[in-house]
Amino acid sequence: MSARGQGASTWGDRLGAARLVVFWRHGRTSWNAERRFQGQTDIPLDDAGLGQAARAAKALARLTPHRLVSSDLMRARATADALSALTGLEVLTDVGLRETFAGDWEGLTRSELEHRFGDELSQWGAGADVRPGGGETRVEVAVRVVEAVERALTDVAPGQTLVVATHGGAARAGIGALLGLPPEHWAALGVLTNCAWSVLQENVSGVGPPWRLQEYNAGTLPQTALADDR
Repeated sequence: MSARGQGASTWGDRLGAARLVVFWRHGRTSWNAERRFQGQTDIPLDDAGLGQAARAAKALARLTPHRLVSSDLMRARATADALSALTGLEVLTDVGLRETFAGDWEGLTRSELEHRFGDELSQWGAGADVRPGGGETRVEVAVRVVEAVERALTDVAPGQTLVVATHGGAARAGIGALLGLPPEHWAALGVLTNCAWSVLQENVSGVGPPWRLQEYNAGTLPQTALADDR
């Protein structure tokens, strides 16, 4: 599902009555750089993250989004602000888009987690629906993310685009749930890069799942795909 740069008009013409949801991971923070588990600890973007957000916003602005919603954590909100500055869209915040609450894991580096919580970390990495650090399961995260997206979509008309500024774990859980994948398969979705995005297109055919994954972990705009099975 690779993307190559292309003007948004061609993509928009192809959409017709379908809506788009763009899951956009926040830019880099100092804790990302240090490989610390952030969870819901409110860490700001670092200088590199601010630059990533500015560059990504220039591309996403070409999709002419109609609604912009963000996690209320400052790293996601600052990322959304970069797109707001270019489009004039108001940034709406929703606590349902926060990252996974990870309790005792938050603030620990990867090596510290391996040392203190090795077995639990292995289960987590394999996709088991455990509670990291005594926090939330992936299914619990998915439920609130999907509810937040559905709230935002109430004001998104056919053919329009919703951009969701959120977090890596929250985005993966929400995408997996919206695609109807079993929770044990969500681990098949790769780790999202800072400030990369994934695009879900509404399935308006009435046949099959309600959403289709058009792009994943992308850094360029969607390209019209020609396929024999559509």
